[in-house]
Amino acid sequence: MEKRLGALPVAAEFLRRLDVAGIVDALCPGGASAHLTHGQVIEVLIANRLTSPAPLVRVGDWARTWAVEEVFGVEPGLLNDDRLARALDAIAPQLEQIAGTVGARAIAEFGIDVGRMHWDMTSMSVQGAYPDQDQDCAFPLIGYGHPKDRRVDLKQIQAGLAVTGDGGIPVHARVLGGGTAEVGQVVGAMKDLQKITAPRKFLLVAGSKLVSYANIAALLEARVPFIAPVPASQVKDEVYAALDLEQAAVVDWVPDREAGKDPAEREVYRVLEDTHTMGGPRKRDPVLKLRRILVHSTGNAAGQKAARDKRLTRAREDLDTLARAAGGRYYSTAEKVAARVGVIAAKRRVTSCLRWHTDTGTNGKPSLDWSFDQDLLYAEAAVDGWYALITSLTANQADPAQVLIQYKGQGTVERRYADFKGPLAVTPVFVQHNHRVAALIQVICLALLVFSLIERQARRALGPQQTMAGLYPDNRRVRPTGRMILYHLGELTLRIGHITDPPTIQITRGVQLHLLDLLDVDIRQTRWPQT
Repeated sequence: MEKRLGALPVAAEFLRRLDVAGIVDALCPGGASAHLTHGQVIEVLIANRLTSPAPLVRVGDWARTWAVEEVFGVEPGLLNDDRLARALDAIAPQLEQIAGTVGARAIAEFGIDVGRMHWDMTSMSVQGAYPDQDQDCAFPLIGYGHPKDRRVDLKQIQAGLAVTGDGGIPVHARVLGGGTAEVGQVVGAMKDLQKITAPRKFLLVAGSKLVSYANIAALLEARVPFIAPVPASQVKDEVYAALDLEQAAVVDWVPDREAGKDPAEREVYRVLEDTHTMGGPRKRDPVLKLRRILVHSTGNAAGQKAARDKRLTRAREDLDTLARAAGGRYYSTAEKVAARVGVIAAKRRVTSCLRWHTDTGTNGKPSLDWSFDQDLLYAEAAVDGWYALITSLTANQADPAQVLIQYKGQGTVERRYADFKGPLAVTPVFVQHNHRVAALIQVICLALLVFSLIERQARRALGPQQTMAGLYPDNRRVRPTGRMILYHLGELTLRIGHITDPPTIQITRGVQLHLLDLLDVDIRQTRWPQT
C-alpha cells in the first residue's frame, strides 16, 4: 500500500522546532480523556494547508490518503469536522497569545533578524450572510469594509501581517474585523512587535495608513523608528512641480525585477530631502517635524504618462464621435450633448482638463467644440514619477537613498499575502461562526509562517547567490520559493510494508534530495501513535 508523503516530514520538523502543539496545549488544554490534544489537531490543520488545502469536512479524507498517521501519529478517523471545529473553538479566545508566542519562538529558534519589520493589512471576502445578530462580538466581526479585491457586495474579514526584512517571515499576525480601519491598527501592531522582539529594536515600515498624527506621535513616543509613504493628498502637486530633477541624487539600487535588463533600460530612482510638518487635531498639540524623502522613479513616470495618454486617447475618440453625432437623432438638443459630455468626462477621468462648449446653429441643431487644457496637462506631466516618504530616522542612521531602499522591502509583505491567498488557499472559508473563521485564518497564518521559514532555510543553505537548478524544466538557476519547494516535495510517496518490512520512501528525482538536504530534514523521522 502506498500513501502520499509529500512535504509532511518537512512540515512536521518545522512545527516541532516551533513547538506549535506544545504552545497550543499550554494555552488551550484539552480534556483528560481526549484522543487528540488541540495542539495535535492544529498541527495537522497547518500541515493540510501546506500540502493540500481542504475544507474541514474533507480533512479526514486527506489524512487517509496522505501519511498523516505515520508522520504525525494521528489516526485519520479522529479528524472529523466536529473534532476540528472543537479545536478551533478552543483556540479562538487565545489567538493573539498563540500568534505572539509562536512568533517569538520562531525568532529565537531560527535566529531571525528583526531589525526591519514590514506591516500591512489585507482582506478576505466571504460568501456567507453572517448576520450581525448571529456573531459573537468578543471576536472579529465579519462585515462590510473596503475589500482589496473590490468585491464591495461581499462581507469580509481582515488580517494584519508583520514580516521581517530577513526572509519575509510573518512573525506577527492578527485577525481583524471586516470593518476595521487600517489607520487604527498601526499602534497595536507596534506594541505587539515590541513584545515579541524585546529587547531588540526594530524599524517599522508600513503603508500610507501609518501617516496620521496619532500614529506618528505614538511611534515617536515609543521611540520606534518608521518609514511610510506620504498620502498623495498631503503633498500638493506644486511641491513636486517645483523640484529640480537634475539636483536629485541617483540611487545606486536595482530592483530584482530589473536585474536582467540592459542597464540603459532599467528603472532609475532619484531622491531629494526636505521637511514634512504635521499639526494635531487640537491647537495645543505640538507640531511634528519629520524628514521627507522626495523620490522620483522613471518607471512610475512612464506608467503615469502611459495611463494619461490612454485616458486622453479614449476621451478624444468619444468626444469626436459625440461632436459628429451632435444635432442628430440621439443628441438633438444642447442639453443632451452636455449630459453626454459629462458622462464621458467622468468615465475617462478628464473633467479637470476638458474645456468645451455647445452652440446652437440657425437650424436649431447643437454643435460641440472641445479641447484639452494643455497648460494643465503640462503641469500634470511635471509631477509624473514623484512621491514622498517620511521617516523618523536621522541622517546619521540613513541617508535619503538608504531610506528608499529600506522602504522598497515593503513588497515582501505583499508577496506573503499572495502566498496566503494562493498556495495556502485562505478562501473559500467553509465555517459558520465568526470565532471559527478567525481561528481558521490564524491557523493559516501559522501555515504561512512555516511556509516562509521553509523558503528562508533553503535559500540560506544555498549561500550568497541563493539560486539552484532543477526547479524548472529548462534547468535555469532561480531562487527557490516556498511554492516550488512544496510542489517538488509533494511527489514523495511512502510505501507501507509489513512488520518485518519497514516502510520505504520513494524519491524519484534528484531535486527532491537536494531540497531535503538544504532543509536539513531527515524524512525517515516519524511520529508513530502512542501506545
